[in-house]
Amino acid sequence: MSADAAPDRRARLVRPLLIAFLVVSAVDLAGVLADASPVHLVAKLLLMPLLAGYAAARRGPWPLVAALLLGWGGDVFLLSDTDTAFLVGMGCFAAGHVCYLWLFGRARSSLPLGLAYAAVLAVFLVLLRGGLPAELRIPVTGYSLLLAAMAYRSSTRGRYAGLGGALFLLSDALIATGVADWPQLPAPGFWVMLTYVLAQLLLTVGALAPGARWAAVTSGAYGERSISI
Repeated sequence: MSADAAPDRRARLVRPLLIAFLVVSAVDLAGVLADASPVHLVAKLLLMPLLAGYAAARRGPWPLVAALLLGWGGDVFLLSDTDTAFLVGMGCFAAGHVCYLWLFGRARSSLPLGLAYAAVLAVFLVLLRGGLPAELRIPVTGYSLLLAAMAYRSSTRGRYAGLGGALFLLSDALIATGVADWPQLPAPGFWVMLTYVLAQLLLTVGALAPGARWAAVTSGAYGERSISI
């Protein structure tokens, strides 16, 4: 077996893993709309492992793979309706945001964009506070600050990652309004999952985009031919 056999085997998994992720995403969203809980349960538990596998097959950086797997941990715990499971799931996502922040590094961000995120977050937290259970107010506030920081810093990896960060913020905002018993959109679970799936996919695409600091590792593994989604 040649030294290139393992990278070649990994390269062959890229497209099947991405296609599987997209198919399972569509199945999950259809399951949510149809109120088919077993379908949603199985599909949701497959989403982030498939996307993490895709990122690993693309030889993505470990903080990206870790963030996606921590997102899977959050997905698992948020399937439960208990406050404890909610807090643990939120903790998993928080750890994932730390991984994303590590991934984004110290590149300079737009100051106006940062001010816009700060203003939106401040208004949202003020409006949300009264509807949250007292024991969730401090954890949700801390998590929201970390999430907003991730969303803001995601723009350093280009427009796809920046949009992914914004959608992640929107998805979690929709969850928070449900916890606070705000009026909801029709099929609220559908919108939460749609924005979440798109957020993680766009963050992954942005992190793996050509020109990123780990692109040389990818090109070294797969030669001159680039691998795109």
